[in-house]
Amino acid sequence: MSTPILQFGTSRFLQAHADLFVSEAMEAGKALGPITVVQTSGDPARAGRIGALSAPEGFPVIIRGLEEGRPVERELRVRSVTRSLSTSSDWAEVRRVFVEEARVVLSNTGDKGYALIEGDSVDGVPRSFPMKLLALLHARFRGGAMPLTILPCELISRNGEVLRDLIVDLASRHVPDATFVSWLSERVIWGNTLVDRIVSEPIEPAGAVAEPYALWAIERQPGLTIPCEHPAIKVVDDLTPYERLKLHILNLGHTVLADRWLKDARPEAECVKEILADAAIRTELEAIYAQEVIPGFRQHGLGDEAEVYVATTLERFRNPTLDHRLRDIAGNHAEKIVRRIIGFKDWCPGVAMPKLSAIADR
Repeated sequence: MSTPILQFGTSRFLQAHADLFVSEAMEAGKALGPITVVQTSGDPARAGRIGALSAPEGFPVIIRGLEEGRPVERELRVRSVTRSLSTSSDWAEVRRVFVEEARVVLSNTGDKGYALIEGDSVDGVPRSFPMKLLALLHARFRGGAMPLTILPCELISRNGEVLRDLIVDLASRHVPDATFVSWLSERVIWGNTLVDRIVSEPIEPAGAVAEPYALWAIERQPGLTIPCEHPAIKVVDDLTPYERLKLHILNLGHTVLADRWLKDARPEAECVKEILADAAIRTELEAIYAQEVIPGFRQHGLGDEAEVYVATTLERFRNPTLDHRLRDIAGNHAEKIVRRIIGFKDWCPGVAMPKLSAIADR
């Protein structure tokens, strides 16, 4: 069966996000078609996952958490993945599928997915994901230059533009063909996206446990092809409000709680839901949202959206089945304060933020 969706990455996040959305859309007749999943790392420890992802019976995704204040748990079966490959052992087939079948390419390659490797080239099987992608795009260009949409799902602001600029730069140095470089910019659609879902644990050998909330925002542009229609997918004119809401409400809230956890030397294994069981801390976070964060968003005409997202975020934080440890959130704390809190203050000059300022100035 032809697979118009080609996915780089086997993460449990994608299993409970894009793979699930496409599976549900296929049942409703609203998807381009099934998915080929490609493992890019070559990690032998994940070999079992490769086969399980494309098993005919599918793999489970358990949705567990709170919806409108009520506990929910349901198990879904994901059957959208019909082929699974590895770049380390199936490079020729990966290239064929990329050239002949793909209409949409997805990626979720981890924190260092865009990192380059010294001495890497487009010859043979490249080692880094960007060089692999460049080699495959060059093969598609030589094989007919059909247009293509690439939707990266890495947690990088303007991720489509970042990936495009990286690939175009690599092409100019490793494939010095002006026509190819022009094709990359003009006929390949590099979508900016934002993904938002907490996937709390894996199910072996394939599958995941995820919260009910899910969002995949994709910025509209001419020529864009989306993999499916789904209630969690929003095609929007401007991704910026969604990025701001996530960064300065959900992420900012995490950093406020992590700061309190560090300052008070609270229990090592404490989770978000547990620290919010402390009434004083919960009241403090709610006051920051109501008195400092929402007024900041209201200054930009996003007050109503912020109120809704705050309510959703607090419900997500209280998810009784999610063990989101503060020690993990507290990693790179100083850097997160700069992006999430100081960045918010700079975005909203003139709005009084005494509690956030106290954290920023500590």
